[in-house]
Amino acid sequence: MSKKLGLAYVPEKKSEGQVCFINNTEIRNEYKISFSTIDIQNYIYGIFHSSAFRTRQKRIPKIDFSKIPYPANSETFWQLVELGMQLRQIHLLESPKVNEFITSYPIDGDNTVTRKMTTKSIGWEATNTEKTVGRVWINDTQYFDNVPLIAWEFYIGGYQPAQKWLKDRQGRTLGFEDILHYQKIIVALTETHRLMQEVDKVGVESI
Repeated sequence: MSKKLGLAYVPEKKSEGQVCFINNTEIRNEYKISFSTIDIQNYIYGIFHSSAFRTRQKRIPKIDFSKIPYPANSETFWQLVELGMQLRQIHLLESPKVNEFITSYPIDGDNTVTRKMTTKSIGWEATNTEKTVGRVWINDTQYFDNVPLIAWEFYIGGYQPAQKWLKDRQGRTLGFEDILHYQKIIVALTETHRLMQEVDKVGVESI
């Protein structure tokens, strides 16, 4: 990787007080002279969210290992490092972005999840003519409003987190922190979709 990028590899980034100006995170990518283990982790995390990579992985036997392509150049590398870092922080719910709610929970009630998320006991119901935004009902009177369809249907692995989270709480009463947490999940899923599109714009090299 070091040879491919023309950058020095350092196992760990130095603490802020020791960072050389040339390696400061505010410095433009073309002036960076080294990369670290966390940069590789973020790069790989970005690669994993490339649609081209995931399509390629479907053709690989399950007994084989995933093969991570080298970046085309340092510019591509740093772009994917940044996107991978954003995705990782979003998924850990550590990004400040997850607190910028795009949904609301407007109706008071007992907060008990009774909807079964089936065709007869629906969860998501469109509220605009394009059917891109809707309400996620937890019972017959209470709902999360302005939930994007893309977040409601979004898959991570074999699961749809926005649906599975509620299904796992069937019959339970949601507390205040639960309500906030679900709204963070919706932001995270929506941002994941957006960031994955950004990854695809950068592109992933062929293996």
